[in-house]
Amino acid sequence: MPQITIVDYGLGNLRSVEKAIEKVKGTPKISSDQEDLRSADGIILPGVGAFRDAQANLSKLTTTLFEQIDAGKPVLGICLGLQLLFTESTEGGTFKGLDIIEGRVIKLPQGVKVPHMGWNTLNIRKRNLPLLEGVSSDSYVYFVHSYYGLPRNESDVVAETEYGVCFPSIVARNEVFATQFHPEKSGETGLQILRNFTRSLKR
Repeated sequence: MPQITIVDYGLGNLRSVEKAIEKVKGTPKISSDQEDLRSADGIILPGVGAFRDAQANLSKLTTTLFEQIDAGKPVLGICLGLQLLFTESTEGGTFKGLDIIEGRVIKLPQGVKVPHMGWNTLNIRKRNLPLLEGVSSDSYVYFVHSYYGLPRNESDVVAETEYGVCFPSIVARNEVFATQFHPEKSGETGLQILRNFTRSLKR
């Protein structure tokens, strides 16, 4: 079964992600060890919390993470893990991200309750990605966030969701794929995305 390293950088819903990967027949390992990133077939970058703290905690692993991304290893970012992939975030100031996806992380607009918490629908714009096999537009997924990533390049947007603004809820570039929602909390739709990610990994 594919080996998946779930990156532990001190912020994240790690156990629920681990259980979801087990359910879809992957072999998860929660780790902050660089060798576990190198030996994995795929990497999951989860996250819940503040961007600045996450980036600081992740800093000792970024060189290895870049190595693995450059080598074409599949990576799945979840929630804050998606936001960390962007060039910078405006949460609590301006802070540099990993710059894998060009663009900024900005706050949801005034006039809506934040955080955006609960179920909302996907509007899939790119249907040809294997990671969305069996997932339809208008599928419900589970969100908990106050900020969202806005890519500079429209081509990085895979799906959108409406909440006071139409924001990207799935982004992708090369072998890096990320969801603003929590697939591990999104019922069968979320499990299907995790199943597709697991099946895509080379053994």
